[in-house]
Amino acid sequence: MKRLNQKKLVGSWARWTAVFKKQPYDDIQKYFGEKVALYYLWLGWYTTLLIPAAVLGVVVFLYALAFFKTNPLIKEVCESNITMCPRCEKRCPPWNLSDTCTYAKVSHLFDNEGTVAFAIFMAIWATLFLELWNRERAKHVSRWKVYDWCEEEEELIMEIVNNSECEPQKFKHSYLKSTLVLVMVTLMVSHAFNICTNPLHHCHQMPSLVVFRVVAAPLLSESKWEFMKDNANTVAVMLGAVAHYFTIQIMTHLFSMLFFFPEKPNSFAAKEKSFTVKMFTFQFFTLFSSLFYVAFFLGRINGHPGNYARIAGFRLEECHPSGCLTDLFIQMAIIMMLKQVINNIVEFIVPWLKNFWRKRATKALRRRCGHCYRSACRDENGLIEPCEVCKIAEWLRNYQLADSDSFSLFNEFLEMVIQFSFTTIFVAAFPLAPLLALINNIFEIRLDAIKMVRLERRLVPKKTNSIGVWKMVLEAIGVLAVIANGLVIGITSDFIPRLIYRYGYGPCARGETGVHCMSGYINSTLTTAYMVVNNTDDFVAPRERHLYNVTPCSFRDFRSEEDHSLTTHFWLVLAARFAFVILFEHVVLVFKFVAAWFVPNHSLSVKNERLESKLKRLQEELEGRKKSKSKSTEV
Repeated sequence: MKRLNQKKLVGSWARWTAVFKKQPYDDIQKYFGEKVALYYLWLGWYTTLLIPAAVLGVVVFLYALAFFKTNPLIKEVCESNITMCPRCEKRCPPWNLSDTCTYAKVSHLFDNEGTVAFAIFMAIWATLFLELWNRERAKHVSRWKVYDWCEEEEELIMEIVNNSECEPQKFKHSYLKSTLVLVMVTLMVSHAFNICTNPLHHCHQMPSLVVFRVVAAPLLSESKWEFMKDNANTVAVMLGAVAHYFTIQIMTHLFSMLFFFPEKPNSFAAKEKSFTVKMFTFQFFTLFSSLFYVAFFLGRINGHPGNYARIAGFRLEECHPSGCLTDLFIQMAIIMMLKQVINNIVEFIVPWLKNFWRKRATKALRRRCGHCYRSACRDENGLIEPCEVCKIAEWLRNYQLADSDSFSLFNEFLEMVIQFSFTTIFVAAFPLAPLLALINNIFEIRLDAIKMVRLERRLVPKKTNSIGVWKMVLEAIGVLAVIANGLVIGITSDFIPRLIYRYGYGPCARGETGVHCMSGYINSTLTTAYMVVNNTDDFVAPRERHLYNVTPCSFRDFRSEEDHSLTTHFWLVLAARFAFVILFEHVVLVFKFVAAWFVPNHSLSVKNERLESKLKRLQEELEGRKKSKSKSTEV
């Protein structure tokens, strides 16, 4: 029976030709059990609902592309004759703003009015996804007769079967152990951020990514390759993202086993839940630490000419005059694509190689088994019954498969939930993230199916009626997505400064006609500094510029031309940013609550089916009691 089910799954599901076919969830449930079936059900549902998100993301991207050539901000950068202050000290010369024309064009593709609407949509999408998932899950677990199943009772039954006089492992809680776990997780997350304090200047907490980038950018600017020299900052961003990803992968493998210590839960379910929360928290903070830095700190704590903030003697990075959102997009795109591509390659190649070497190792043993003849597999009635040779051959086939354990499915869930984080958190900076996730998941489903059915030993079937603690993790990500996207639009992007300029400082606000409302925006975000001639590292105060032989250059900030103090424009933009974040989060959270209320957790068909089932059960219990009562009366 097992072999027949396996052949059926190989023919209809675990093959590349079935990429666009519907998944046979009932057959998966019969062969692997409810736990694995619910994983594929969740993954299939998630992939289906990614379609509208991916389509809208492409529409937002095409919207930006449609106004690519007519955008006044791009023209202002590309046609500018402004000289910008050096990006670094000693090695970097002043540069022309027009040299970064390509960067300004890319920035417009991911920092435009459409990203605001898309961020709101994705926050609501995350809520609808979870609500609709509850309905889909209820429909299937009801059909599989595990709707009212209780994991705690299942484990108690297994203990009773093994020992009829067993005693339950009672629940215990130790504040000391919880404190130790909290301290360990905090230390590991802190290590991931690699806190670095510079006592000579302002005290900041910086991830190791910052050290890499502030050191790499000046070194790359000295390259003999012209392209590398002109794009030193962008290349440093990309190399930093790659280095960060591989560092995190190494740390994850080193620290994963430590998460079992020092807790001793009373059941495997509690142990799995505890491990899931700690492992996800660690991976989330390590993977997203660089994104949080780029989104909320890059270009905001670097100081200004004559008063730069430093780390390890190097100046901190600055944002491009077109904004910081492109840096966030580059960082996010590289980490997301590396994680998806490398993970898929590794999780397929490793079991395939294990399978290959085990087949070579058991070749001699397979020859000893002999050959099976059709007549030997038939019983007296002519029915096919595997002979001893066939049974041994089947055992050898299973022995050659790669090992699997109780946490094999955990790794699959972790990979997909991290991807869900990428498609919802910071999606305002990368509208194409849902499209990349959709393409990946279409192949991920078949890859996992082929691996589990054909390359790995079958997981021990387990009952369950939900995806467990992962649902709470997904809900937490949904709330965090609202906060993060509100901050990205309000703090990271130039959406608010542009609005302030359009309606407060621009040509239209001054009543000028025949001029685009955003003309002069880039110039309004720049402040002039004064460099000493022949010494580009030495800046003088604006009021002292007549005392030295100086040359002017510009830097991005809302500061006074007289003394470099923050202007009223800066404080107005800052107030508007925080006001927008608060308004955005409250509006989107209201939409989320309305969506959660509007979509019931269970469909009417499931509710009616359960109502009829309960009625039938109660009627049978009542009939049984009546019969037992009548028998006792007769006696």
